[in-house]
Amino acid sequence: MSTAVLFLDAEWRPLRIESWKRAICDVFTGKVEVVEHSRDKTIQGVSQKYPMPSVVRVLKHFRRDRIRIKFSRLNIYARDGLVCQYCGQKFMSEDLTFDHVLPRSRGGRTTWENITTCCCDCNAQKADRTVEESGLKLLSKPRKPAYLPTITVCMNARQMPEEWRAYWSGALEP
Repeated sequence: MSTAVLFLDAEWRPLRIESWKRAICDVFTGKVEVVEHSRDKTIQGVSQKYPMPSVVRVLKHFRRDRIRIKFSRLNIYARDGLVCQYCGQKFMSEDLTFDHVLPRSRGGRTTWENITTCCCDCNAQKADRTVEESGLKLLSKPRKPAYLPTITVCMNARQMPEEWRAYWSGALEP
């Protein structure tokens, strides 16, 4: 997380985490302002060093519900709350995978409506079968989320940069 930057929305709420390169580009194009710099990281320019941003704020107001939500593994996990949709247990993101409800071998596509969060054990049990054939039950039917999650990343409190703590509203894992 040493080169990651916390992006805040115009109302100072956590929005997303991006690379420092993205943050620098947005600073130079006037899309964001730097709120906090890293205490120990710098960016080496041609003739001098610059402080690396750690927290930036997006200057333009926007409605969160109007943003196109990207289809990604992380957003699938966020939609399902890091819970395996077959056994109902909550896991760390590293211990999850995703599953095609209707297997790809049977015409299932990689879409919001056909992908669900799954632990490795349940994924192995389901294998290349339908939910009914595997004997598993789906806790909730997968669907495209209606809104952008405030923060889609859970992190350990020990991993969080000190500069982020004042702005973080997400739940921290012990």
